[in-house]
Amino acid sequence: MTTKAHITRPATASRPDTLVPDQHNPWAGLILSTVIAFVALLLGRQMPLIGGPVFGILLGIVVRNVFAPGARYEAGIKFASKYVLQWSIIALGFGLSLTQVAHTGLESLAVTAVTITAAGLSAWGLGRLLGVGDKLKLLIGVGTAICGGSAIAAVTPIVKPDDHETAFAISTIFLFNIAAVLLFPMLGHMLHLSDLGFGMWAGTAINDTSSVVAAGYSYSKAAGDYATIVKLTRATLIIPICLSLAAIVAYRAKRAGAGNFSLARIFPWFILGFLIASGIRTAGLVPAELQPWIHDAAEFLIIVALTAIGLSSNLRRMASTGVRPILLGLGVWAAVSVSSLAVQLAMGQL
Repeated sequence: MTTKAHITRPATASRPDTLVPDQHNPWAGLILSTVIAFVALLLGRQMPLIGGPVFGILLGIVVRNVFAPGARYEAGIKFASKYVLQWSIIALGFGLSLTQVAHTGLESLAVTAVTITAAGLSAWGLGRLLGVGDKLKLLIGVGTAICGGSAIAAVTPIVKPDDHETAFAISTIFLFNIAAVLLFPMLGHMLHLSDLGFGMWAGTAINDTSSVVAAGYSYSKAAGDYATIVKLTRATLIIPICLSLAAIVAYRAKRAGAGNFSLARIFPWFILGFLIASGIRTAGLVPAELQPWIHDAAEFLIIVALTAIGLSSNLRRMASTGVRPILLGLGVWAAVSVSSLAVQLAMGQL
């Protein structure tokens, strides 16, 4: 048994991401995620203030931690949480013109720049105060500033943290993803934010794409569309950040390169799919009568992906991350959330 595991792991690890996870059939996990997502969709239609995406996450967490689906479901759950989410974003592109995408992206750059700065400074200062290690501070700061677990995964091969630091960071980020999905729509209504104001807030202050999409569309369709574009613009900043980190690591190590750093691995390729879909929409190649169907399909794909993310969460593991990383994540998340609203208020956008 030990020898077999030793032989198969390097072969799997050496391969790049493929469409279907290696050595496992994804159908069991995909079917489980889809069935739960359908229930979440129905509940969301009955209680639109909460929405299908939120029900998807919550039901996924309940099923994972109460019924504990076996290993045969794991490949499909991972597939849905990553690839189905990307497909949903691409599908949303068919409902958005490139003109709207370009305008929203430029409009959000000022707010995004401030929130990223707030994330970096608060992670550094609060991390020092709490005695959190440098690499863990960096992971939580980058994850909160850019795109959650995807950003953490992108910088991990560059800064090479310990496994437990990566686990701490991802668990902490995920905790506040869930909190954001649940709290942001309610707070947005309490603050009487417009659809565009909430979309800008969600797109610049929530760290993970799935959570931005969930919170945005739980608020309204217009807020969801706007938040998605803002978030995708923000996600592209992972490239210069990773390049900068690679340069710093290379300089400190006094070597020319930075190990297994790869721009192709970092780049969020689904953004290109989103832009192509938007280009098709801009060219008028999507019939108007099909657009509501495409949006409904995209919404269901989102719920499936978020359900899978819920099915991936382990409450005991999240609780075991300790208090200091969670306090750091809370502080950075609060700094980003408040700074986003403050900049919009100063610019007269609220």
